[in-house]
This record gives sequence, C-alpha cells and structure tokens, in this order.
Amino acid sequence: MKVSIIIPAYNEEGAIGEVVSAIPPHLSDEAIVVDNGSTDGTAARAKEAGARVVRENRRGYGAACHAGLMAAGDADIVVYLDGDRSDDPAELPLLLSPIVNGQADFVLGSRLSGSLEPEAMPFHARLGNWLISRFMSSVYGLRITDIGSFRAIRKDLLLSLGMEQMTFGWPVEMLVKAARREARIVEVPVSYRKRIGVSKVSGTLKGSILAAYYMLWLPLRYALKD
Repeated sequence: MKVSIIIPAYNEEGAIGEVVSAIPPHLSDEAIVVDNGSTDGTAARAKEAGARVVRENRRGYGAACHAGLMAAGDADIVVYLDGDRSDDPAELPLLLSPIVNGQADFVLGSRLSGSLEPEAMPFHARLGNWLISRFMSSVYGLRITDIGSFRAIRKDLLLSLGMEQMTFGWPVEMLVKAARREARIVEVPVSYRKRIGVSKVSGTLKGSILAAYYMLWLPLRYALKD
C-alpha cells in the first residue's frame, strides 16, 4: 500500500529538516510538507531534507491538511504528523500496521495513553483533549483517550468525508465524520516530545481558545444531528 506522509508547517525552520529526515524511508513513498505561508526558511529546509513542498497560502491548519491530501496522488494511506518534532516518525509502524493488516480504517496516536515528555503538553491541553475524548467515546462508542494530530487514515475514506473545517476544527471534524460513517477507528499509544519553537495552538491564548471552541462545538453540533 502506498503511503504519503503529510506535514503541515508554518515557520518550522528549526525543526522541519529533522522531522523529514527521521521518516523511515521504507515506510513511506513520499513526504509532503505543506508550507502554510511561512516567512522563514521552512520550505528550503524541507526540500533539503528530501520532502516535496506544497505551498498553501490560505492560512489555517485544516487548509494545510487539505492541500496535502490533494497533493497525495495515488496514495492508499495518508499520515499526518506535526512539523515541530513533537511527534516521532520512528513510531509510524504503530499507526500503519492496523490499516495495512485490515484491522482499521483510521488510527489515532494517543499521547495521553503513551509517553509524554516533561513540559511537552500544558495542563489545559491535556484536560481539553481528555474531556472531548470522553464525550466522543460516550456519543459514538469510541475507545479513545486523546485527539492528537499524529494519525493515519485510508485516503479514500478521508476524501469521502467532505471535510469543511479549514482551521483548528479539522482534527475533530475528521474524527466525528469518520465515527458517524462507522469507520473502524482504533487508538495506539505514541510518545510526545517537547516541540521546537512555540506552539501556534496551546502556546498562545488565542490559539488555545479557538482550539477549545472547535473541539467543543463540532462534536456537539454533529451529536445534535443524530
């Protein structure tokens, strides 16, 4: 099965080269770095490390994720991971194996059931992810503990979901719509490291508030439709 690694990135010059270089070459057919309007050397460092760089000028995490999906060509599986070195590409087998072996359609990497490096995730982010995971579990019967960005999914499934959220809501919308589709969703524990640089989400008050809003509003919106 062909695998494309998609890495949304905005001003990740200090980390992106290390992230791309750490992807085990035998586990992926290509690494796509989506440069989301960076003003530093993110694109150049990504190319030097061997990634294919796609430019997406519409700012927003979801917009970058969508651009990467559209660029993934004939991939069977797409994997999303962050460009700040917090996710460990060496753990790709944990996410790919359940799909390759026909046991899952969508695999989530759980930082909360895995290994958290000290200071890698602030308390409010851990609490928010835990609360939304409990809500999703109760509404859709999922067995999840976290809503992280390190995830693998069959490309045909993701394309069929009709993703709309082009900002912070993408990860939750993806999970909610896949659950409503009764896709086989499994969670695996992963490690989570202290990122290089400042987080655009949990590292700022605005980012934290917007992320919390989307994480709460989207699951509730879809739950009310049921």
